[in-house]
Amino acid sequence: KTINHMLKHFVLATGFMIIIIFSSAQPKVTEEIKLSLDATGAHYLKWTFLNQTWLRWNQSNPGTTVLGENADHTFDIGLRRTRIQFFGQITDHVFFYTQLGQNNFNFLSQNAGNRKLQVFFHDALGEYKVWRTNDRLKLGAGLTIANGLSRFSQPSVSTIMTMDVPVFAQATVDQTDEFSRKLSVYARGQIGKIDYRFTLSDPFPASTNGVAPVPVNPGSTFSLQGHHPQYQGMLICNLLDKEPHATPYMTGTYLGRKKVLNIEAGFISQKKATWTRETPVADTVFHPMNLCSVAVFYDAPLQTGKGNAVSVYAGYFGYDFGPHYLRYNGIMNPANGSLNSPFPGSNGNAFPMFGTGNVFYAQGGYLFGQDLLGDSGTLMPYASLMSAGYDRVCDQMRVYDFGISWLIAGHNAKPSLDYQNRPVYRNEDGNLHLSKRKGQLVMQYQVSFFRRCDGLKRNT
Repeated sequence: KTINHMLKHFVLATGFMIIIIFSSAQPKVTEEIKLSLDATGAHYLKWTFLNQTWLRWNQSNPGTTVLGENADHTFDIGLRRTRIQFFGQITDHVFFYTQLGQNNFNFLSQNAGNRKLQVFFHDALGEYKVWRTNDRLKLGAGLTIANGLSRFSQPSVSTIMTMDVPVFAQATVDQTDEFSRKLSVYARGQIGKIDYRFTLSDPFPASTNGVAPVPVNPGSTFSLQGHHPQYQGMLICNLLDKEPHATPYMTGTYLGRKKVLNIEAGFISQKKATWTRETPVADTVFHPMNLCSVAVFYDAPLQTGKGNAVSVYAGYFGYDFGPHYLRYNGIMNPANGSLNSPFPGSNGNAFPMFGTGNVFYAQGGYLFGQDLLGDSGTLMPYASLMSAGYDRVCDQMRVYDFGISWLIAGHNAKPSLDYQNRPVYRNEDGNLHLSKRKGQLVMQYQVSFFRRCDGLKRNT
């Protein structure tokens, strides 16, 4: 009865959203919100916005409670992301970029007991382009997501193919950064077919992330003592079309507008990043954090004039946070308590997302022709796999996502339906063993505006 009741709520809410989408007028999409500062438009100011609304039904992990009640299943509505960007090229050499917004706002969200969650700066940076006529070297500084490691460590969330990004690739998210952003200085550029970026970051102390600090124990946690910089770097070889280089963010899929084949490699390193203590009276031992990845990305049209395309990404991530590091994470978690939890933070929809070990991640999708649904756009089904071998998890940790996006106006108006299947573990002497699997069903409606509809047929 409980499952049927929750599914009924989900179906009704999803149907209501679809009716709204169908009945809404679709105004003609203009080029972009841009103010030219000179006659050529080379100097400009731009504004963009993004809103991603979630309707979700979730099978709760064992022992989950919501506001003091046992909850085998949950249904919630939330704002995954709400963002406003303001940026511009002020002179031939000077560029700035700012982004305001909030994340993960649902019925449980609060700021010091107040549901009026604060909007904060995600990015605030200034950049200097050394050579006016090319992108060989850009020097930047500020609060930024520009880093090493991987494509999905600095994703353009409005253009991703899957409903959500693979958050594990944002390896220190909300531990020593601000939603993946750090105070940094960086150099980035494109030399021939090589895209590079090198970053020196000043990480935030883990004690300021808004969560009670974890006491030092035999499993690595981020150190609360000392302060050391992070070094990051990434190289990308553009074998076919070169990707745009206006901002540090990397596009998820071009929807057939480009033919991209990239090979990438990246790293993040910080000394004395984590610590352990075998017993309460033993000495504290500090450990470096060394993260690396290699990946290939292919995103290209298939038939000229048809509008169909394919997008594929496959990457290997080697994570060393120190011995036995493991962190659960649940995206916009619909639960706030647990009974007999096998691991801190393992309630709701959480799973072991970050840990010392190795991760393989792959995603693939197919974009149907642009006239598949006539004036109502087209569809893009996709699937993804995260397969992790963490040293504290005895069984391979696999998370599957299957979904489809309806591209009403490219990425500008995009409902997505996603099913995720994740593992649930039991704790035996500090190690996790696979127990069962749970799932969640999410419908997202993305409304964004950053440019015209990505080369797809514009709707009226």
